Amino acid sequence: MHRQRWILVVAVVLSIGYAWLRGAFVSVAPVEAANQAAPAARGQQKATFAAGCFWCVEADFDKVKGVISTTSGYTGGRVRNPTYEQVSAGGTGHTEAVEIVFDPAVVSYDQLLDHFWRNVDPFAANRQFCDVGSQYRPEIFVHDEAQRTPAEASKKRIQARFSTPIVVNVTPAAPFYRAEAYHQDYYKTHSVQYRYYRWRCGRDERLEAIWRP
Repeated sequence: MHRQRWILVVAVVLSIGYAWLRGAFVSVAPVEAANQAAPAARGQQKATFAAGCFWCVEADFDKVKGVISTTSGYTGGRVRNPTYEQVSAGGTGHTEAVEIVFDPAVVSYDQLLDHFWRNVDPFAANRQFCDVGSQYRPEIFVHDEAQRTPAEASKKRIQARFSTPIVVNVTPAAPFYRAEAYHQDYYKTHSVQYRYYRWRCGRDERLEAIWRP
């Protein structure tokens, strides 16, 4: 009985810890989130990618020269102005995604696609790493035909490399709803929680296993 009690305590602590890592105990002002993102400035372009936890996707794309900004948010669903609680519970149809504003004179959309593939598990349809559910599905949201063509071509190139089916969909961009303020740049503002979360999810370990030369 004593051993069972300790197992229960450990399970509860791990559950609370995961909720803390995913922002369940962060105090935020209500509904300030859920506004659609502003259009890109003249000469800039947008790209939208879903690859699991948007904290990690932001961190990965902020490293790319030519990326001007990254915004965490929700897209691909049927609920207007969703909250994090609604999306993470499932049922909205939205997935966590990141909208990227970039300078095409510095980094091309093809280069962003290459970076996307290197930072996603392309074989997992309704999950990414330790996060499970359609709200974490990987997806490429194209803003026009000029993006659709290279996106589809890149998917074919990746599929030719693997025998396992690639399950990442290429779909037209839908309204993008900016996530709550505490999710933006989370890897900077909550660096300890972020690093532990990423390690605990095994994200980098899994990516290394898939993409190592």
